[in-house]
Amino acid sequence: MPGSETSNNTRALMIQGTGSDVGKSLLVAGLCRAYRNRGLSVRPFKPQNMSNNAAVTIDGGEIGRAQALQALAAGVDLSVHLNPVLLKPQSDTGAQVVVQGRVEGTAQARDYHALKPKLLARVLESFTITAGDADLVLVEGAGSPAEVNLRAGDIANMGFAEAAGVPVVLTADIERGGVLANIVGTVQLLTEIERARLRGYIVNKFRGDVTLFEDAHAIIKEHTGLGSFGVVPFFDAARLLPQEDSQSLNVARKTGGGAAVTIAALRLSRIANFDDLDPLAAEPDVEVRIIEPGTAVPGDTDVLIIPGSKSTLADLAKIRAEGWDVDIAAHHRRGGWVVGLCGGYQILGRHVADPDGIEGPPGEAEGLGLLDIETIIRGDKTLKETSGTEIAGGEAVRGYEMHIGETTGTGLERPWLRLDDGRDEGAVSPDGRVLGTYLHGVFAADGFRHAFLERLGSGHGGGVAYDALIEETLNALADHLEEHLDLDALLAAASPVDSGVRATG
Repeated sequence: MPGSETSNNTRALMIQGTGSDVGKSLLVAGLCRAYRNRGLSVRPFKPQNMSNNAAVTIDGGEIGRAQALQALAAGVDLSVHLNPVLLKPQSDTGAQVVVQGRVEGTAQARDYHALKPKLLARVLESFTITAGDADLVLVEGAGSPAEVNLRAGDIANMGFAEAAGVPVVLTADIERGGVLANIVGTVQLLTEIERARLRGYIVNKFRGDVTLFEDAHAIIKEHTGLGSFGVVPFFDAARLLPQEDSQSLNVARKTGGGAAVTIAALRLSRIANFDDLDPLAAEPDVEVRIIEPGTAVPGDTDVLIIPGSKSTLADLAKIRAEGWDVDIAAHHRRGGWVVGLCGGYQILGRHVADPDGIEGPPGEAEGLGLLDIETIIRGDKTLKETSGTEIAGGEAVRGYEMHIGETTGTGLERPWLRLDDGRDEGAVSPDGRVLGTYLHGVFAADGFRHAFLERLGSGHGGGVAYDALIEETLNALADHLEEHLDLDALLAAASPVDSGVRATG
């Protein structure tokens, strides 16, 4: 990442939404790739994010998964400065606060609102560093700027835009209905100074005949004075890209009929890094089912996955409350496979303890007992990119470690992986059908994933080249936006970045 001085030619534009999940992250990713394809040096930036789906950066920190996808689209390395404030929910009202890649504690919602003004200087510092010598910085807002009850101290939307001097484009999701009211209502709730920062709007996720929306532009213009940068038809291939918001799990990862392999994954309360499932769901002969609360694990499941968790003890209690512990034991007795990833790996052990209350109230509990390991949640958080091989098959694996906890036990004498730094990683049960690891992203390695699926005895080892699929999809998204948005006008709406903006924080 370049230094803190910005180029005189660096421009910036912020994409804010009329609400959550209107497609801001996807639009920024597509625009990053589209402008990169035009030959520009592009950087994504999100001042504040809330997600338990995170990525490890090359400078040893963590940022939101959406910014990792946007960085891939822009062709730049991951840096903590792309997403300087990351909130990782641990309860309904509290979250872990990560600032410039490092955990700085936890905060309840009301306490965090008091903390936000103190974070602005560091957000602006990261913005200046990110801009560096780039041609264009595309900034993503969070939620909606119309949440004016939370406006004081805001660093995610208009508070940031004003402090950094960045113009704003509103994005609205027509699929959920009420798009005119969303746009007009959002604008009316803004102050006069904030409205002056708006340059126009984008209507996203349109289905059907776009000409039917033409009269709506005049209505929006009459009430807001804003013009449109375009109407973006629904981009179905977005389902192939890594998702950040756990609400995306409400949509089936694959509609199944006749899949050779059925994989079930538990919808934990604090599910984290669930994009571990994406490479499996991308395989044409694999169906990935998300097991919602109140639903039993289907009897025809081949592999049951316990994904990562931001609060291992809480999710272990959730598993028991739902009766999933009984389902998992029955699945294993029937000859099914069980895979635990990070927090799910800890849950598969005999005992989990959090004596210092790092992930929630202090406590301990018996695990599911399918692996002979025990975990104490303490010590420093491990954040690193990792590669190695699977011991049984010799296939290469790669991914990242993002966990806290010390795991011991005789189960570690049967490791799943051997890492390139010489460490043995994970554990395998004596029957070979229960596997656990701290390595996120393990299924993204094509050779390993194909061999794993073949080992299930289905006769189908998979055939998708996952990284190539993501690249192909990003290029298709860029072409989609080139066709339906006025990218020249959007670029013209971006304004120069003030090289002294950091000092204003």
